[in-house]
Amino acid sequence: MSNEIIFIIQTIIGLFFTLIAFKLGKVWIYAFIASCVILANIFVNKQITLLGLNATGGNVVYGAIFLATDLLSEHYGKKEARKGVFIGFFVSLFYLSMTQMILLFKKNSDDWGASEAMDIIFATSPSIVFASLIAYLISQLNDIWLFHFIKSKTNEKFLWLRNNLSTYSSQLFDSIIFSFLAFYLFPLFFNTEQLPFQVIIQIVITTYLLKLIVAAIDTPFIYLSKKI
Repeated sequence: MSNEIIFIIQTIIGLFFTLIAFKLGKVWIYAFIASCVILANIFVNKQITLLGLNATGGNVVYGAIFLATDLLSEHYGKKEARKGVFIGFFVSLFYLSMTQMILLFKKNSDDWGASEAMDIIFATSPSIVFASLIAYLISQLNDIWLFHFIKSKTNEKFLWLRNNLSTYSSQLFDSIIFSFLAFYLFPLFFNTEQLPFQVIIQIVITTYLLKLIVAAIDTPFIYLSKKI
């Protein structure tokens, strides 16, 4: 099975579970956002190729967070959506803190190889850690603001318009902010590798295109939320 087919199947499954979480209630959406944040931080370590482009495995679960935020915005309001964002931010901070601490422990003779696996999965440069946190917070809060701005300007009509425009613009912010901070600005302070600007542009374009696919597929799901 090709990566592209797996990507589409994973996207549909991820968005379907987002809808199930919505059906079960607001608290379940918060828990779902927290789960996606953790999975995105783990999956991002796997490098894959999609449509001939280099990508990471975290795009689908990260994209599902935007649908979850839009569901909170549409059905529970701006305040609850912002709460979901801050829950995700808190969980991400906790995850990053604990994973970095576990790497400091010295393994004993009974370790069966898990320590080396953790070193690979959890070893994250400070540039990427701080860039991901900042990009997540700014893009998610922008998504909420723009969603409600469009909703007010269209008299609560055109659900597809506010869902897509808010997500498309926020995903663009996320891709630009993360790539610029992680690979260009922060390396100046943390003494890590700084990528050429042309490479950073390629990363932005690649990640944004994949996020657009996920965002386009999620449109029917937000309409389904009105029916269930």
